[in-house]
Amino acid sequence: MNIVMVSGGVRSGKSAYAERLVLERSSAAPAKVLYVATGLRWDGEMDERIDKHLARRPAEWDTLEAASDLSVSPYEDYDFVLVDTLSAWIANRLMEIPEERLGDKSLAQRILTRVDEYIEALGASRLREAVIVTDEVGWGGVALSTLGRRFQDIAGEANQRLAARADEAVVVVSGLPWRLKG
Repeated sequence: MNIVMVSGGVRSGKSAYAERLVLERSSAAPAKVLYVATGLRWDGEMDERIDKHLARRPAEWDTLEAASDLSVSPYEDYDFVLVDTLSAWIANRLMEIPEERLGDKSLAQRILTRVDEYIEALGASRLREAVIVTDEVGWGGVALSTLGRRFQDIAGEANQRLAARADEAVVVVSGLPWRLKG
C-alpha cells in the first residue's frame, strides 16, 4: 500500500495535481477510485470551490463526503483513494470547539491521535494507493487568532506525521510539483 502526501499553499494547484496523479496511476489497470471530500458547504464561495473540484473529477470516480469523520471502512471496495484535504478535516474539528477551550492541549492531542490512527489504518488497508492532500502551514506567518494558531499547530504536526509515514511526498508551488520524498 502506497501513501502519497501532496501539500502546498492555498490555491497552489495541489488538488489538481493530486487528481492528475490518481488519474494517471489508476488508468494503468482497471481500478476503482474514491474521492474523499472534507470541505463543508457553508457559504456561496465554498459552494463554488466544491463545485469546481467536483466538475474537474472523472465521472466514474465515486465521492464520499467526510467532513466530520475519516474512516477507512468505506474504502473496502476501492483501489485508490484521494483525500482532499486532511487540513480541512482538522479545521472542521477545530470549528466545533468553543473558543475558550481551544487552548486545551488534550483537544489537540485527540485530533492528532485520530490522524495517527487514520494513517495507520490506511497503511494496513487493501488499497493500492492513498493520496492525501493537505495545506502547508509552515510558510506563512503566525496567525493572529487563537483558532488560527491552533490550526497551524495541529495541521503542522499532522503534516509532519503524515510525511514521516508517507512513501512519497510532493509539495506543489504555483502549480508545479516538487518531489520531497520517494
